[in-house]
Amino acid sequence: MQKVKEGEAAITVRNGVFFNPQMGKLRDISVSFLKAAGSGGSLLDCTAATGIRAIRYALEAGYKDVTILDMNRQAYANAKENAKRNRIRAEVLNTSLQEFANTTGGRFDVIDLDPFGSPAPEVYDMMKVLKDNALLMVTATDTAVLCGAHSAACVKTYNAKPLHGELCHETGMRILIGFILKNAMQFNYGIEPLVSIADMHYMRAFIRVKHGAEEAARAAEELGFGAFCTRCKNFVLAKGIAPALGGVCGNCGSRMELFGPLWLGRLNNKKVLSEMLGDAQSTDARQLIKALRWELDTPLFYSVPKITKSLGIGSVSPALVIERLEAEGFAASYTHFGRDGIKTDATLKDVIRAVRGPRKKGAI
Repeated sequence: MQKVKEGEAAITVRNGVFFNPQMGKLRDISVSFLKAAGSGGSLLDCTAATGIRAIRYALEAGYKDVTILDMNRQAYANAKENAKRNRIRAEVLNTSLQEFANTTGGRFDVIDLDPFGSPAPEVYDMMKVLKDNALLMVTATDTAVLCGAHSAACVKTYNAKPLHGELCHETGMRILIGFILKNAMQFNYGIEPLVSIADMHYMRAFIRVKHGAEEAARAAEELGFGAFCTRCKNFVLAKGIAPALGGVCGNCGSRMELFGPLWLGRLNNKKVLSEMLGDAQSTDARQLIKALRWELDTPLFYSVPKITKSLGIGSVSPALVIERLEAEGFAASYTHFGRDGIKTDATLKDVIRAVRGPRKKGAI
């Protein structure tokens, strides 16, 4: 048995119960998120393991009405003793989310879903126990599936075609959010993503749900498809159920790879991120929140090394490309979705011009 102190929580980890100390940064961020965007009320941790997340939310974000679930008998016992050890009032149940959602009459202001692997099997049942204006925190660790390494599995699990390559983490994040929305709409909910993170081996979406037919319809307008050219790195995005996306690249004439459906709206709320930054306790959490706050919120990005390779020229600093784009009046930033990637409102031709830089005198 292992003893762990994290945040204000002190827990024990029983042999055979899952606990990842490397996810402490994400738990720090989740606490900061609830302090910035939450307003107290009832909280459900659907896949609790040791109970560390729910315990920290109770101790550090002030949640007093806490329900903890885990279908594993050992994990249930571990979470129950940890809740008692930390003196929090919590109902701890040895059950699955599916069984709980179909038998409870309760509704929750906050739901945390952090399973091992894909959250997809639980998302539908999660929608049954929401309150209007609830906050969802949903983690996926099946990143190989969402990132297109197993394309058929992504189609089966998320009903979406992924994109493999340099854009895979952002497209995977957007496929996950799109999947959550498609389930939410069945219960007449729309969504607003507040924070979206792809880091290490996971993706995590922090979302507010809003009830009503108009809210669901408005959110549905942010679903769409994309096409990507693996040769010149051009991409085209279009919102809608069946948008007319051509199969040929308008930049180089090569055949484009189609992907989606996926969420094409905003991924982050800058006000929420600013409030989280003021609260974040750990250096690692602050650095990631700061990166998200400064990241331009436009769909997808350009990988500078991939563009220089396609042009057959030497390496160029992404910082220099950003500087050149901004000098021409475009917005541009780094992105946490890809090292050496830049987000911008410029076109590919504008980016290529910035990558090439000013022509030398006498050049034709």
